[in-house]
This record gives sequence, structure tokens and C-alpha cells, in this order.
Amino acid sequence: MFGRSNKDKGGASSNRWLVIGLGNPGKEYEKTRHNVGAALIAEYAKKAGVKFSSHKSRADIAEISIGVGAQRVSLIAATLRCYMNESGGPTSSLANFFKVSNNQIVIAHDELDIPFQSIRIKYGGGDNGHNGLKSVTSGLSSSDYYRIRLGIGRPVGEQDPADFVLKPFSSAERKDLDQFLQKGIDALELLITQGLERAQNSFNK
Repeated sequence: MFGRSNKDKGGASSNRWLVIGLGNPGKEYEKTRHNVGAALIAEYAKKAGVKFSSHKSRADIAEISIGVGAQRVSLIAATLRCYMNESGGPTSSLANFFKVSNNQIVIAHDELDIPFQSIRIKYGGGDNGHNGLKSVTSGLSSSDYYRIRLGIGRPVGEQDPADFVLKPFSSAERKDLDQFLQKGIDALELLITQGLERAQNSFNK
């Protein structure tokens, strides 16, 4: 069921959303904590049985449909072929190409200040020092877009957080990674089909 009220951000009348998972390109970054947003999108496309195609905006995109009948929603799921601090340009290009407004954009990204496997959903706000979000906000000329904040936790001891995010998940974390990514997919779909309040009530605990 699609239970979004008219007051809920995003609007029930929209049938196309842009969902972007942030990360850095290249095999050396693929399995790092900083790339968990991109990993979520890759896993979502895999489970939906759709393949990515190259887009001129420096992105790889896959179209995923959810819902049924008149309530069917098309998601343009994307990973970017640029470094994290350059995410704004491709995000803006994709939004313009697919004619998607800012309140139909969801950015999935890693979040140091949330424990591993925890998820928080929000609309708007600051970037909390995240260079990917900083670039997206600049590219869109607005911070008013949805975020799926994927908790990776902070390093124990004196390890530099900048170094921590660029390291692969630990062996213990990898055991739970598939479940974590599925939880992120569930959060994304609930946000789009049921609205922000319902999604926050389910995940922002």
C-alpha cells in the first residue's frame, strides 16, 4: 500500500525517483566502508534482476520498478564514476536528464556517527563533514533531498576516521553486510512507498 499523505515530502503523485549510492570508483575502493552507499545500489539492482548501463553523466544506471498498477514507481538507481568529492556534477546531470526534482532524490551514504548496521533516514540538513554530501548539495544548489544514512561506526582507538572509511569492512562486519544492505533496501522502498514519517518510525530507532 502507498500511504503517503499530501503533506509528506516527496508527494504521492511522483512516479520517478532518482536514487544514488555514493562511493569512489575503482576496485581498490569497491569493498571499503566509504562505498557502502554504492554497494547498496549494486545489491538492489542484483536482487531486482536488472543490469547497469553507462550514462553520459559519469554514472552507471539501472531502472527498478516497485509498486503495482497506478501506484507503480520507477527508480533510477545509480552509482557514480567519479570520486566522492565530485558527486554533485553527475547527480545534477542525472536529475536534469530524468527531470527529477530535488524532493524525488535519495542519496545513500556511509555515516560515521551511527553504529554499524544502523540506519537513519532524513530529509535536508547539513553534510556532517561528508564530502560526498557536500558536493551533492553544491551540485543541486540545495540540501533538500532525502538521505539513507548507513551506519559504519567510528574507529576504535586513535585511528584516523579518514583512514578508517577507506578500509574494507572487518571480517566480523562482512558476515553481517548482506543483511545490512538488505535492511538499507527495505528502508529505501519504505521511504518511497510509504513516506518519510513511516520510514523514520521504522528505522530511526
